[in-house]
Amino acid sequence: MSEPPTLRSIDRRKFMNGGWINQNHGQSVDTVEIASILVQTRPERLDAVAAAIEALAGTQIYSRDPKGKLVVVIEAADTGSVGATLNTISSMPHVLTAALVFQGSDAG
Repeated sequence: MSEPPTLRSIDRRKFMNGGWINQNHGQSVDTVEIASILVQTRPERLDAVAAAIEALAGTQIYSRDPKGKLVVVIEAADTGSVGATLNTISSMPHVLTAALVFQGSDAG
């Protein structure tokens, strides 16, 4: 039987990402990061931007507003991948803004 982690044995990065909640103390738990972002584009570019976003792995258009707004859901293996996808979307042509609205972890 393993000992529970001490305060000094907890990794700061894991703590910030909810890793301290792990009840298995050292055993790997499969988790998936889920995030939603709000993307703003010009209305006449909405379909092109939506198609470009949907071509990215782990993305889904959850909702769209004809005024140029998209709600995008991202599923990724870790927070770094969520951030990379968010950066990719915000750098796409015709994307005016891409803002993180929610991010959480789900144990698989």
